[in-house]
Amino acid sequence: MGRFAEALRAPGLRAIAEVKRRSPSAGELRPDADPAALVRAFEQAGAAAVSILVDERFGGSWDDLRAARSSASIPLLAKGFFRDRAALSEARASGADAVLLLLRDLDDASAAGLLQVTRELRLDALVEAHDDRELERAVALDARVIGINARDLGTFAIDRRGQLELVSRAPVDRVLVAESGIASRAQAAAAELAGADAVLVGSTLMRAQDPAEKLADLLRRPLVKVCGLTREEDVAAAADAGADLAGFVLAESPRRAKAPLPVPETMLSVGVFVGEVEDAGTDLVQLYPQENGHRARDGTLYRNGEAVAKVFDLPWLEEDGDHWRRAADAKGRVLLAGGLGAENVLAAIEAVRPWAVDASRSLEAEPGIKDHGKVRAFVEAARGR
Repeated sequence: MGRFAEALRAPGLRAIAEVKRRSPSAGELRPDADPAALVRAFEQAGAAAVSILVDERFGGSWDDLRAARSSASIPLLAKGFFRDRAALSEARASGADAVLLLLRDLDDASAAGLLQVTRELRLDALVEAHDDRELERAVALDARVIGINARDLGTFAIDRRGQLELVSRAPVDRVLVAESGIASRAQAAAAELAGADAVLVGSTLMRAQDPAEKLADLLRRPLVKVCGLTREEDVAAAADAGADLAGFVLAESPRRAKAPLPVPETMLSVGVFVGEVEDAGTDLVQLYPQENGHRARDGTLYRNGEAVAKVFDLPWLEEDGDHWRRAADAKGRVLLAGGLGAENVLAAIEAVRPWAVDASRSLEAEPGIKDHGKVRAFVEAARGR
């Protein structure tokens, strides 16, 4: 694999930021986009790579790729409708590290031939699929970097759920990129938890007042979870404050919810259980074992039955600090919970560097009823504001 693929394999969720002036589905996005300036800004904001549209239908050209190459050190993906060696050679000569190959437009023989050309030219290939059959073809072609596009290029409809299921079924030894329809941290996190190594984000960035800041915001960690929600108005307050995860306690508790409430697209829902799990239809499940009739301190976060994060609860209460160290030294994603509030969450983040932080009781006016001011203060503190 080349440096494009290696950049996407780095730890944590990576991002390919895309430069495009317009699209067939969204129309004009950023007609005056300056590729050189945008690539510099995206690199500073944490992009692992940048995709440059070189097709005139998207307002792009090879000059855009050359301009981007002149100002960036990170890998560049040339994105267009490539069907022959000449186009791939042009991409390489213009500074690309990788090219897009659309299985929708290529039969297996053509795709295999183009993949051979990429190897000869020392290019990586992002082989794009958008349904089961195309994913099977990508795997059979031994594509090392596979993009799963949530957008049907015929109808332009977005199917995020279908995308996540394809990502979760793809071989783990491939580099997986979730493409299209990602506009929030929660949507990016959903792709990450399904198994994506990276997300490709274009229209969302091009529409933003500050594209680089929007990219940084999509990648910002830790995620923030507000738990113990029982009322729709409290879910709305958490979403408005910028929380990413909405927690619904579905075990015996003063904060027990009758059922999970609807959440906006900017959030993922989390069902919290003790001992046994029921199918509540939430995006994620937070499960604590039962020990001696009580809830254990630590738990596990699951997606579709697969463990995706460790939950460490109240680690700072042990005087010897052993639990605190275990949270800080844990491998993989850590969700830090228990006793957090606006006054201490930043110190906890600095000590543990968790994937997500979680608060419940400290944000209440009374059990099960949130104080919206405390919710906002907690989210802002966790974001370092």
